[in-house]
Amino acid sequence: MPNSTLAPITTPHADRDALKILLGGMLGMVVAMGIGRFAFTPILPLMQRDLGLSNTVAGGLAGFNYLGYLIGALACTMRPQLLRNRIATGSALLVSIGSTLLMGMTVSPSWWGLLRFGGGIASAVLFIVISAEVAEALNRRGFGHWIGALYGGIGIGIALSGLSVPLLDDLGGWAGSWLGMGLLAAFCAALGIGLGRRRHLVQDVHIDTSPKTGSLRSIGPLAVAYVFEGLGYIVTATFLVAIIAHTPGLEDFAPYSWVAVGLAALPSTLFWPKLARRIGSKSALLCAFALQGAGILVSIGANSVGAVLFAAITFGGTFLGIVAMTLAEGSRRAPHDSRRATAILTVCFSLGQMLGPVLAGILADMRAGFTLPLLLATACIVCGSLFIAFDRNFHAPN
Repeated sequence: MPNSTLAPITTPHADRDALKILLGGMLGMVVAMGIGRFAFTPILPLMQRDLGLSNTVAGGLAGFNYLGYLIGALACTMRPQLLRNRIATGSALLVSIGSTLLMGMTVSPSWWGLLRFGGGIASAVLFIVISAEVAEALNRRGFGHWIGALYGGIGIGIALSGLSVPLLDDLGGWAGSWLGMGLLAAFCAALGIGLGRRRHLVQDVHIDTSPKTGSLRSIGPLAVAYVFEGLGYIVTATFLVAIIAHTPGLEDFAPYSWVAVGLAALPSTLFWPKLARRIGSKSALLCAFALQGAGILVSIGANSVGAVLFAAITFGGTFLGIVAMTLAEGSRRAPHDSRRATAILTVCFSLGQMLGPVLAGILADMRAGFTLPLLLATACIVCGSLFIAFDRNFHAPN
């Protein structure tokens, strides 16, 4: 059977082209993930302050977003041709920006849920497409080792939202914050399209449509671990700023904790893959899981800036690293079907993400606090690390 072939691109300015593609992809991640998915976290306490939004409703809105993310990932898994459809990916970009803008134009929880659902579909499609296309383009230009930096765009988007939301809140409250983040997403998208326009890629790619399911079987334990990671990390990703905003004496620090998350996330996508090459993917993933679990535990009852910073930095410094290492490991195990491996792993991740905030929000309202949800999140991280530890499909470090 013929395999997918990617003829190498050799141009006098391959390094410059690769850098432009990487920067364009990072800006795409800012739009799709840093803003499209995670702007909800710093804006949530403003909605709770101004509109009396309960944790249950907040968790439900997050759950709708992650349900959309799951459906988008499933669509990419079952219809991989979507990953090369310019109309589908362009529509996803418009939906991501539009759903962010429109969040500030209604006070209906039903409409919010629909908008977050549509935004989730768009985020999944864009994340998978950007990941696959940038990886292909960089590999063909001989700069595949840059791929970890791509996910740093999510950290940039998180930091931007953490810095921007307090300013936008002063100008227009919760609604102005959504509108401002939507405009920022539109600006980043336009800049990213200009930088990341691909050359000599699609026409040179020969896609092997023969089934390769056998190569995907080895990602099973990795995928289960990824489900647990999605369940565990998402509680912090959804409610961290809201938890801090309701902690006496730390209210003013709450939005800047999200900036700390983004700044810690930015280098993590380079640090963890580099560590994985040195000590092996299994050991690096176990270290990241352990550090993330420790941060979630510390966040329980954290009442000082130091404790909050530790929780924010360990969360931001690990979750994107885990994403980068897991997707890289999945691609290694299915080298001839890396797009589908990425889509399958993203589906598993989104299953955990969909359930986590819904359960956490309900439990937080029932128990008048986040102690139990955070303990359960820690338990999920431990379960995920066990699947990593007993997975025999990892290669020894070089």
